[in-house]
Amino acid sequence: MTFQELGLSEKVLQAVEASGYTNPTPIQAQAIPHALNGRDVLGIAQTGTGKTAAFTLPMLSKLEQGRARARMPRTLILEPTRELAAQVEESFVKYGAQHKLNVALLIGGVSFGDQEAKIMRGADVLIATPGRLLDFFERGKLLLNGIDILVIDEADRMLDMGFIPDIEKICKLVPFTRQTLFFSATMPPEITRLTEQFLSNPIRIEVARPASTASTITQGLVATSGGYLKRDTLRGLIRDAVDFKNGIVFCNRKRDVAVLHQSLVKHGFSAGALHGDMDQTARMASLDAFKNGDVNVLVCSDVAARGLDIPDVTHIYNFDVPTHAEDYVHRIGRTGRAGRSGTAYTLVTPDDAKYVDEIEKLIQKKVDWVGGPLTGEHKSRVGDRPARDRKESRGTTGRNRSHDRDRTEESRTRRDHFAAREADEAARRPAQQPRNMQPEQSFERRDLSPPTPRHERRPRRDHDRDDGPPVGFTDHIPSFLLRPVRLASAKTVAEE
Repeated sequence: MTFQELGLSEKVLQAVEASGYTNPTPIQAQAIPHALNGRDVLGIAQTGTGKTAAFTLPMLSKLEQGRARARMPRTLILEPTRELAAQVEESFVKYGAQHKLNVALLIGGVSFGDQEAKIMRGADVLIATPGRLLDFFERGKLLLNGIDILVIDEADRMLDMGFIPDIEKICKLVPFTRQTLFFSATMPPEITRLTEQFLSNPIRIEVARPASTASTITQGLVATSGGYLKRDTLRGLIRDAVDFKNGIVFCNRKRDVAVLHQSLVKHGFSAGALHGDMDQTARMASLDAFKNGDVNVLVCSDVAARGLDIPDVTHIYNFDVPTHAEDYVHRIGRTGRAGRSGTAYTLVTPDDAKYVDEIEKLIQKKVDWVGGPLTGEHKSRVGDRPARDRKESRGTTGRNRSHDRDRTEESRTRRDHFAAREADEAARRPAQQPRNMQPEQSFERRDLSPPTPRHERRPRRDHDRDDGPPVGFTDHIPSFLLRPVRLASAKTVAEE
């Protein structure tokens, strides 16, 4: 099947051909015809299979008729993260080259005034994160009663990030007669109930089993210890990787991203960082540097795990095993996209065994161990920690519980070491007489009589005070006493 058989407009077909695509992916081939016919669509497919184009192309074809009005966008696309929203905007710019459409992007971290100006000019396509969208609506800068098509992308991620109350509120603000498109790689029961509430007789398109991984990805588990040894293991994997071009390293916490990024840069790796606490300008600059090849390792949190389309990522490293099994599917889905091959390694400590079991249960596949499974030797041996690694984490704030345990064990090891050394030196040291004591002096000659009771002690004398009480004003005579006194004359006294 080709794109010409899907019923797209001529302008859209020209843009697709200019982009170098000829045949649609399975999700595109099944979803686009129903979207063009105005049906609600519930699409489930593996990440990297072209879900963005599955709703972008039919929207462009339907938007060729009509025009946008001020503060009343015609279509709305909701995305969970700023990066994914910006990526969808790029797709509209690429495929809408033959159209004269206004595309507005409402995300946090960007000037409010610039976004308001785009809304006031009229937006054919509005791409937004839920929080910023409701902010505009509550300020009276945006009206949602003109929405014809509503797209909710990465719906399960919306659930994980706590956006479901916002999604429910937005769905009540848009017209009931809208067309709704849901797309995601996983479909937990909570999202299924949400689709039943807001979709009207949807077409369910499931081109792959939910939460399955691509067969082009080589997966592996790497047993490691916690603490600094875990970073050593990661550096060894990157150095020894075969056909390594670039790689994404995922951490569970934003603070760990900063610590690991600093460690990789210190050891000579070309690395960048990406997490939710960074401002939008820094996040986009870091992502662009990775896409352009300025850095070949990107350390990030799960903010980059969903939907980001970086075409040729060769390796994925899960520095931390994700606590939610669905996140594993999205993380390793950053490689092996569009039929390419990729490699994904997950570093596993003894504390992560239960999360690995949940992942294998979800994907219904056993992941092979690289270099042998976990043993009793995989623990943090802090006493053997090199000095360079001790300096590496000094003064940083991104430590998890394992790091705190490492520091406690290290302090205990150092304390025992110094105590043993002091005891050894004390045994070798010759006996010495106490200072300020004659050789013949002994402790029996000291005065060991009990102290005098407090009530019998003599009061301490204040040497800064005279012995007697002051007489008169002493040197401090008031000024009015120093004024001369005028005596009355004898005549005045007689008259009185």
